[in-house]
Amino acid sequence: MSSLLVFGHQNPDTDAICSAIAYADFLRATTRPDAVAACCGTPNQRTEFALRKAGVQAPRIIMDIRPEIEDVCTRNPVVARHDEVFYDVYQRMQDGGLRAIPVLGIDDKIMGIVSLLDLLELMFAGGVDPVHSRELSSTLSKVNAVVGGTFQHAVNPDQTDDFVLTVGAMSAGGFTERMMRFPAERLLVVSGDRPTIQLPALEMGVRALVVTGGYQLSSGLMQLAEARNVSVINSPYDTATTTMRIKAAQHIASIIDTNFMTVPAKMPIEAVRHHIFRSNQTIFPIVENGDVVGVFSKSDLVHPPQQELVLVDHNELSQAVQGAEDADIVEVLDHHRLGGSLKSSRPIRLTMEPVGSTCTLVARMYRQAEIDPTPGIALCMASGMISDTLMLRSPTTTDIDRDCLEWLQQFCEVDLHEYAGEFFQVGSALRSCTPAEVVREDCKEFHDSGRRFSISQIEEIGFDLFWQRKDEMASALEALASANNLEFSALLITDISSNGSLLLMSREPKGWEEINYPQLEEKLYQLDNVVSRKKQLLPLISSLLEASPVAAN
Repeated sequence: MSSLLVFGHQNPDTDAICSAIAYADFLRATTRPDAVAACCGTPNQRTEFALRKAGVQAPRIIMDIRPEIEDVCTRNPVVARHDEVFYDVYQRMQDGGLRAIPVLGIDDKIMGIVSLLDLLELMFAGGVDPVHSRELSSTLSKVNAVVGGTFQHAVNPDQTDDFVLTVGAMSAGGFTERMMRFPAERLLVVSGDRPTIQLPALEMGVRALVVTGGYQLSSGLMQLAEARNVSVINSPYDTATTTMRIKAAQHIASIIDTNFMTVPAKMPIEAVRHHIFRSNQTIFPIVENGDVVGVFSKSDLVHPPQQELVLVDHNELSQAVQGAEDADIVEVLDHHRLGGSLKSSRPIRLTMEPVGSTCTLVARMYRQAEIDPTPGIALCMASGMISDTLMLRSPTTTDIDRDCLEWLQQFCEVDLHEYAGEFFQVGSALRSCTPAEVVREDCKEFHDSGRRFSISQIEEIGFDLFWQRKDEMASALEALASANNLEFSALLITDISSNGSLLLMSREPKGWEEINYPQLEEKLYQLDNVVSRKKQLLPLISSLLEASPVAAN
């Protein structure tokens, strides 16, 4: 989440996508080298044509910017293996300041979790029980490594044994009696330089003898050790320290918690927060195809990072990318009316002007900063302006739009008037899209006079295709309104050649009978000289709704 994302609205049109691309480029050249253009929908055919003609890459498609688990996790985490011992795992956790780590099985796939508390339970297993408190599972190689010793004689040092640890710290007779309570092949005897303890241990054929204090067995006792197949380890530590270290040579297998929860990296934090905080688990592994790629703890979810966001060509959260309400919106660049849903925790830069296109505002910034756009970026901005102003014929067009488009012409490698003709010939939504795709193309949702509704707009050359597909469009509009729980949905079909439109409604709300445009058939109206959703249609709908407000509950 380190990048600044520049986003247009949902169901993006050419202006939304091109202004995001151009403004991200401008920010990278001036104040924010980390600015990245993004969009929350696939560009339509007309926009794809514009980007292809400009040689500009389409923005990243990001449908949800809510922080995900991967945004708070630790990548490449410290792990343990199932066959490791207490000492190694504990040291690794201490070095990393960790309370728990994942454990990998024989196939290097996660099999569980081990925590510091689990390790302590391992060290104190058996309590005061005279047998169980002495038991430990390990290998002589691990014991030798943990005590920092050397082998004087080694017999199957890598074999895993269930040892019974005994310490020769009493009289020879008493210790011999104690040793006889256990199977000799399990005994791991710890002794200082005490031949009276070492001799009976060797004669019994114990599994191993650990000689402490840096002492070694005499040559005679070594001969006996070899004859009885007794391994001998020399420890540099005193008996007490050696014994403690041997306890730390226990395998962790018995205390691995195999009942654990994993979380996908792409899971939104809000989707799992409740389950995480209710869990007794210490850490939560992130697993992909069985491989541990990261971990996180509950504390990582307390203050997740906020995505920095610039909104272009819209200013309402209902039109923004999913998760925008929790993002850090640092700037808005728009040419629409001010909505009522936008909030910020701190002052933001707000640029909203009544011009025909958001790309116009971006082009003016380049000009004012005396930065020459590349031919591709220039054509990108010109495409947004041509689209939203219908090549300067829309009533939303201002002198600023005309001036900026003329300025951009010097950087473009095509004649913009010829290019505009090509642009509008490409990508008829009615010719290439399903009904559901048509009504969702450039679809914006509005809240006005207590009503929620949507208006979609498409530009066509003539109405022939619409009449062929009118019934399909009507059904798709009704489905859109129902799916989004809207009072109604409207589709404005604009004829670029005649500068007029048709308006298709999913239903006619209360007060709609006051509309002053010819009704061609039920829920279908002819709007001559109406081409702008923003400046002409939306104010009309708002006035009709205002005259018939929703009854108070």
